[in-house]
Amino acid sequence: MKDQDNIDQASEPLISDEALRKAEEYIEEEEGAVNRLSGPLSAFITFAAVAMSAFHLYTAYGIVATQTLRPLHVAMVLFLAFLVFPVAQRYRHRIMWWDWGLALLSVAVACYLIQGGDDFTDRNTMPNQWDIFFGVALILMVMEVMRRTNGWIMPIITTAFILYALLGAYLPAPWTHKGYEVGRLVGHMYMTLEGIYGVAVDVSSSLIILFTIFGAFLQYSGAGKFYIDFSFSAMGGKPTGAGRTVVMASFLLGGPSGSGVATTVTLGAVAYPMLAKAGYEKNAAGGLLSAGGLGAIISPPVLGAAAFLIAEFLKISYLDVLLMACIPTVLFYLALFLMVEIDARKYHMGNLKIEKVDTVWNLTRHYWYHFLSLISIVAFMLMGFSPVLSVFWATVVSFVTSFLRSDTSLFSYDLFRGKGPLLPLIFKSPFVKAMEGGSIGMINVAATCAGAGIIVGVVTLTGLGLKFSSIVIDYAGGSLLLTAIFTSLVVWIVGLAVPVTASYIICAVIAAPALIKLGVPDFAAHMFIFYYAVLSEVSPPTALSPFAAAAITGGDPYKTTMQCWKYTIPAFLVPFMFVLDPSGQGLLLMGSTKALAGANWWSIAEVSLTAAVGIAATPAHIPRLRRHLRA
Repeated sequence: MKDQDNIDQASEPLISDEALRKAEEYIEEEEGAVNRLSGPLSAFITFAAVAMSAFHLYTAYGIVATQTLRPLHVAMVLFLAFLVFPVAQRYRHRIMWWDWGLALLSVAVACYLIQGGDDFTDRNTMPNQWDIFFGVALILMVMEVMRRTNGWIMPIITTAFILYALLGAYLPAPWTHKGYEVGRLVGHMYMTLEGIYGVAVDVSSSLIILFTIFGAFLQYSGAGKFYIDFSFSAMGGKPTGAGRTVVMASFLLGGPSGSGVATTVTLGAVAYPMLAKAGYEKNAAGGLLSAGGLGAIISPPVLGAAAFLIAEFLKISYLDVLLMACIPTVLFYLALFLMVEIDARKYHMGNLKIEKVDTVWNLTRHYWYHFLSLISIVAFMLMGFSPVLSVFWATVVSFVTSFLRSDTSLFSYDLFRGKGPLLPLIFKSPFVKAMEGGSIGMINVAATCAGAGIIVGVVTLTGLGLKFSSIVIDYAGGSLLLTAIFTSLVVWIVGLAVPVTASYIICAVIAAPALIKLGVPDFAAHMFIFYYAVLSEVSPPTALSPFAAAAITGGDPYKTTMQCWKYTIPAFLVPFMFVLDPSGQGLLLMGSTKALAGANWWSIAEVSLTAAVGIAATPAHIPRLRRHLRA
């Protein structure tokens, strides 16, 4: 292939509107299909979403009791979900009378709980008829919102857990338990902080929504575009420039978004023409794009929603979770960069000059403050702020610095100059869109957290976690290696059916105890489960990121998935290092800043170097694996 100097990235677009539409469908499959409303209804939804974001920003700085915050959070999520997500495709882009009814009922459920006070909580073991009515209504509404936003799988799994709680006396050993009546189950799920309003909703209401708002502020202030342009400018001009650009941009773009599919589609729409002109075959280009999107979920400083849950489950700071993710993230992107080098030789790529993108210096000189917004979260944590306050002040930093240039301002400069009507200028401003997007964008995750709360509630009520861990250990014969393999398969299988957040929560309560019983530190066990929950996103048959990439490139979805596996195979192996051998815990920097202070730095460097060498050696076996798969 001859050198392709002076090729204009913008010429001869290779992505059709149909391809982008299909890619959007994969995003909707993961995040739900929303109504597109107009007129007063659209204005009302915007007002409600902005009010929800404003309330949660207030709770970051103000004081709201836990018993009030969590029910209000769930009520707001359910209220918006019933109005934004249609009950079925044929009712899309309109709000039906039953949607209004369910939205109002979700508010009534929270009001009934809050006004009940301590008396309401005290009777959780013997609820009255109204308690049971509102509790059953809440459970059913949570499952309906999960269905609307994430499909049928999560409601079916949740129903199976509820049936397990109700019918435990009729199950064979070792699954049997005494069984619980509807009233007792509802009391645990609705009237305590152990069920729906448990740990998952706590994290959703205090961290996830704030990070989602922060990501929306970065998006609407132009940070996402800057990260892509910066990567194009920094990495272009070499045979490996196209691939390196995708890897670097996926890290910068994915960090704030925390969504694998969204990062894949956003980056793919811009970068695929460049990959194609550089010589990438369709499936290989899709595999690289989806692998980069996967990195979005494991990359600091945001990671995915499950990372916030790790901190809450382990009762550690979010900064410790970021610390544990550092070396595995470096190793993941090292693998991608090595595969890019191999691809450049495999496809005989020449130099690719990317035009119409400013120089690195000019981009940095004009938009340097976007980097400030990205690193400010970690900076505030190092200064001693809590994760909640850190993301709050990082959002403030993003808001304030957006006004340094008119093209990134979250309010139109016409607003300050008095040009035009005040309300329309405010209502159509990027600031309002960011506030609205922060709430709408996290509804599917919040619904998953509420549904996962039901599952966690069943596990804690029935002792299922201990039963399951004993069964896994028995099947493994007490072998840590076999237990780790079985656990990874369980997480993988669960992850094929449900989102990453739900997969982590379910397996954290039923599978992690097996590893911990065999002496694996709790932080290593939870990170092992987290990584395999994330990796399930690129595994067939429900590999949404590769399928979305294939829609953009026009490649075969399953061949694209296999190409994605080629890039991510090292990531499947690294988690075993910090589970099977104590020295491997160095990859997680010993799990916390306190442990790191007394750690053996030489041991950490040695295990990191060993892992890097292993990753560098893995691509050598990829051609043999590919020939085997083709056969």
